[in-house]
Amino acid sequence: MIHFYDFSVWGELFIIMLVLISLLVANILKKGIPFLRNSLMPTSVLGGILILIVAEVYNLFSEVPLFNTELFGGDGYRFLEIITYHCLALGFIAASFKISDKKLDKKRVGEVFDSGVTTVSTYLLQGIFGLAITIVAAMIIKDFFPAIGLVLPFGYGQGTGQAMNYGSIYGEFYNYDGGTNFGLTIAALGFLSASIGGVIHLNILKKRGKIKANNKVELFNEMVEGKNEIPMQGSIDKMTIQIALIAGAYLLSFGIMYFLGEVLSGMKSTIYGFNFLLGVLSATLIKTGIKFLRKKNIMKKDYINNFLMTRTSNFFYDIMVVSGIAAIRLSLLEDYWGIVLILGAVGLVITYIYTRIVAKALFKGYAEEQFLATYGMLTGTASTGIILLREVDGEFKTPASDNLVYQNFPAIVFGFPIMLLASFAPKEPVLTLILIIAFFIVMNIILFRRQIFKKRKKKEVAE
Repeated sequence: MIHFYDFSVWGELFIIMLVLISLLVANILKKGIPFLRNSLMPTSVLGGILILIVAEVYNLFSEVPLFNTELFGGDGYRFLEIITYHCLALGFIAASFKISDKKLDKKRVGEVFDSGVTTVSTYLLQGIFGLAITIVAAMIIKDFFPAIGLVLPFGYGQGTGQAMNYGSIYGEFYNYDGGTNFGLTIAALGFLSASIGGVIHLNILKKRGKIKANNKVELFNEMVEGKNEIPMQGSIDKMTIQIALIAGAYLLSFGIMYFLGEVLSGMKSTIYGFNFLLGVLSATLIKTGIKFLRKKNIMKKDYINNFLMTRTSNFFYDIMVVSGIAAIRLSLLEDYWGIVLILGAVGLVITYIYTRIVAKALFKGYAEEQFLATYGMLTGTASTGIILLREVDGEFKTPASDNLVYQNFPAIVFGFPIMLLASFAPKEPVLTLILIIAFFIVMNIILFRRQIFKKRKKKEVAE
């Protein structure tokens, strides 16, 4: 029999309430405190940090960690990790459902391709430095896990969810108990790096007079509702339809994961770690099916609304970031803080320098916009990239914002091998490092193909 006064009924709901309320408090602080307002730190990151501070202060005076108390159901840290895991996939699914009518010409296709390759090349660069640092650390520190440095590209390049996924995989299969917390902490440092590097760069641009005073975006009716869509409020609310589509795609992706997990039982954890990738695939399949039904006039109205899908995607990402940071337990990292901070600082510097070089070399005409969008995304999430981009391109007149969206396909195709290498790294960390370096060289030859082969062609002509 269920007793509704029992904390077991309320515990997980209390956690959800706290996550949402932290966003409200963080937003109030960000609006009211000039330092926070100018920091460009995402509100979700600040919300997660607020919960983390409260939890750590409580943990100083209690033997039972805050989220493992009866009030939060007895195992709240696990629930926060579950929220982070699912929100990663749900956010990707919602973003994948969005429909674009824009047609790319040959030049734009090349820029989108280069954006995707830049993303993967940055993953690899972060992986090279991250893995090299922890391999060296394992030579100095007894029983240190040498492959944990590979969470740097997942924490910085892919965000909280993937950093937690791989940290958890390392913890489950290689008995590295701090793997999850290590990954979540690196992801949190990534968001701080986005803010620090972004603010420094924007201040440089302000001194050069390249930023206008007001970059607010006006919202037009056609942005909210497209032509021939189902009504906003009918027999069923349009928002409910969007959520149902997302749920259907995630259920389909679970079916795919379950099937692959049964067939490839040895890779079950890795397969379930790709929930976001299979979610994107499922959403794309459903969206293609809807397009087919519309083309055949079997379905009379458009059911997908880009505006609502964007809002839903951002909601899931906000919840993911707050939950991921709140799930960090600093006490589990007390022996490795030096390495964590080194990884964070190195991640900031190499990502800033590399994305800056690529933007200036390959994206003529909007190098600043492309750099800020790419740097923000590759230290946080696509939303972080948009936050930085808005400061210099508030109306998204340059192709930089579209590059963030369209680059996902080439990034997923070329980025898949690094996910497999991350699973191989604990067994052969040095060999994995060599393979990642080789892969990085190949990706940069592809990325700078025009410059490399143009020079070679000129040299042949001269001879």
